[in-house]
Amino acid sequence: MICDRNGAIRFWNAGAERIFGHLAEEALGASLDLVIPKRLRSRHWAGWETAMRSGRTRYGDGQLLAVPALHKDGRQLSIEFSIQLLPEASRPVDWVVAIVRDVSERFAREKALRLRLQELESAGAPPSPAA
Repeated sequence: MICDRNGAIRFWNAGAERIFGHLAEEALGASLDLVIPKRLRSRHWAGWETAMRSGRTRYGDGQLLAVPALHKDGRQLSIEFSIQLLPEASRPVDWVVAIVRDVSERFAREKALRLRLQELESAGAPPSPAA
């Protein structure tokens, strides 16, 4: 996906449609609020404004960010994404490009494994040998 400096979606491909459930016609021109859970929006936009002013994010080159997101049907997704800020001559950032992956299934599996490990540790079960 590609957004302008105001957070409006300007490019939305088939991968974004598959992940978030919104067709390009629904997403193009819409705010990123389309995919940001309401409880996280103020924090997101505060960081966004800082990045737009400075041309930098607190995330290094190629670093994956892992955050919750919203699907069109209202369910929460777990996504990972990397971003690239694209400057223009007159300002630090004109475009924001994000490469997004849906990692909901992996996140759910890891959460279930952590819970199971906690259960076993609470029950005093010895750790099983690595296979």
